[in-house]
Amino acid sequence: MDNTSLTSIALVVLAVGVLASSVDRRSKPLERRLARLEEKVDRLMAHVGVEEPQDPRTAEIDRLLAAGKKIQAIKLHREATGSGLAEAKEAVERRMR
Repeated sequence: MDNTSLTSIALVVLAVGVLASSVDRRSKPLERRLARLEEKVDRLMAHVGVEEPQDPRTAEIDRLLAAGKKIQAIKLHREATGSGLAEAKEAVERRMR
């Protein structure tokens, strides 16, 4: 490879790195803001005495966990909530405790 190709590859890698860090910097404040809003809504619901409705698939997730079918429970949780794999796995593992 010649110097031009190496320079081009280095610039592309640098550009990708800068874009990734920029996106990360913008998403962190949004995540914190969303967490604060969720906490406020939870407090308001508790103050008013309203409970979040349970999804009927929650009982099915619990049944799958009791049968030792963790992977199927994670799949069902993802379908029910639209969450990603890591988030669903974490939520299912919390239910297992």
